[in-house]
Parts: sequence; structure tokens; C-alpha cells
Amino acid sequence: MSRIITVGAAQLGPIAREATRSAVVARLIALIEQAARHGCDLVVFPELALTTFFPRWYLADQVEVDSFFERQMPGPETGALFDAARRLGVGFYLGYAELAEEGGRTRHFNTAILVDKRGEIVGKYRKIHLPGHAEHEPWRRFQHLEKRYFETGNLGFPVFRAFGGVLGMAICNDRRWPETYRVMGLQDVEMVLIGYNTPVHNPPAPEHDDLSQFHNQLVMQSGAYQNACWVVGVAKAGLEEGVEQIGNSIIVAPSGEIVGRCTTLGDELAIARCDLDLGLSYKRSVFDFARHREPQAYRMIVDRKGATPPP
Repeated sequence: MSRIITVGAAQLGPIAREATRSAVVARLIALIEQAARHGCDLVVFPELALTTFFPRWYLADQVEVDSFFERQMPGPETGALFDAARRLGVGFYLGYAELAEEGGRTRHFNTAILVDKRGEIVGKYRKIHLPGHAEHEPWRRFQHLEKRYFETGNLGFPVFRAFGGVLGMAICNDRRWPETYRVMGLQDVEMVLIGYNTPVHNPPAPEHDDLSQFHNQLVMQSGAYQNACWVVGVAKAGLEEGVEQIGNSIIVAPSGEIVGRCTTLGDELAIARCDLDLGLSYKRSVFDFARHREPQAYRMIVDRKGATPPP
């Protein structure tokens, strides 16, 4: 038995700071139209796919900061993307900066949504593992102020029944943490969608720069294999406002094998036919959590350290 989702990893090249939402949405629609011609069911876009990666600048004017955020989704400028999904019968994952009114205050999140083939939002995730720093650090060639501009996500790591399977979402730095995949793995996730904007240069640890591509693949391949699920990781790539960003968008099978990848640093679509049932042999053998996982042993270890036990 097979349950096939044909997935398009829709990598984006650089987005200029002055680029309008409408211009960016037109690029996204062009990728969805290309995906439709190749029979895709689902397209995965990067993190913060509607704007340049604005946390690279220290911005003191909150009005300017908020100009990079979406107050509603879909909105006046993004509605055309949902219309295209509905017209073409292709769903999508989209990362963007979300401005939300919750609990009587304005909140800022690094967010991703899952949209089905009808153009309806069926899932939302808010980034939990925020990298970088919260205050201006003038010694850096560029900033990474996610901890300043975003709050830690408050939705956990939910999974969603869509596209005939169980799908989950993560964003960028989340992909480096095994807890990301395992929390969803414990909910029987079958495919994890991840968008990212990752600079080649890491100012606090430049000795890691030459390993940036290797580490990018390593974490997603291990997350896929150890949780018997597909992983689709998609970049915003290339030289964006003077900062070189990795591409290396990949589609990883539950075996940990890479079955699709982008090879440029621009707008590009990599496609793979993903059989959701491929993970079953791993879920029923090596990674049968019910038979082989020992959560009680983990709790004993962390209890001695006074830490919070894993689920």
C-alpha cells in the first residue's frame, strides 16, 4: 500500500529589503504554478518567505519593525497566493512574521502555516528555538536579533491531519534540536516541513562556517531517520543584502536518504514523490517507540539533575 504526496521544495533566492509584498508573492505564485505543472500536491516555502531576513539589522523604530509583519493571513497582498492554491489545487507551507493581538497585547512571532488544496489554513506553528541575541552587538558584521523581534512560540509542536497523512512543522533553528522531531514523532508524524534562512557565517563561532552545509543536512537526515518520517527543508538562499545564505534545500526520506535537492542559490523547485507508508517499516522495527523507547529511564537520569523529563 502506498500513500503518495508529491512535494515541491520551493527554494527562494534573495529578497531585497525594499521588495514589495506583491512582488514577492508573484515569485511564490510562479513556483506554485510550476509545481502544479509537475503534479505537486504540496509546496514548501522558506522561513520569512515574504520579506528579507530583517533580524540582521538593529532597528530602533518599532513602526519600522512592524512593517515586516503580517497583521492577518491571508491579507490584501497575500490573498493572491491563497487564490492560486485554490485555483491550482496545490497546498503550501509558508513562513512569515506574524503580528497577533492576544491577551490584550500585541505579540510578535516567527510563524509558519499549512494551507490545503482548497486554500484553507489547516495548521499553524510558531517558532520555539529562537537563535541569536536580543541586544545590539556592534562587533558583528551583521546582527541576528530574533530574540529581540520575536517571542518564543506558544503553540508547542502540534501535528495536523492533512494531505492524507500526519504533518508537522518547524522553523529554521528548530531543525537543530532533536526534541523538535521527537515531540512530533511521539504523535506519529509522517512528514515534517521546515523553512529556514541560515547565513554561511556564524559570527560567534566562525570555525563552524565551513561545516554549515554539512550540519544543515546532518540534522534533518538524523531527524527523519530517528523518527521514521519525511523531512522537507527549504531555504531562502544566496547573497541577500550583503549576507551570504546557504541553500541546500533537501527532501529526506524516513531512511535518512536525500531523495531531492536544490542545486542553485536562487528560486528553484525540487520535487519528490513521497510515500508516507515508507516510514512504517521503521516505526514497526528499529524505532517502535512502544517496544524499545524507555522514557522511565530518561526520567530517572534527569531527575538526578533536577531537569524537566522528556515526554
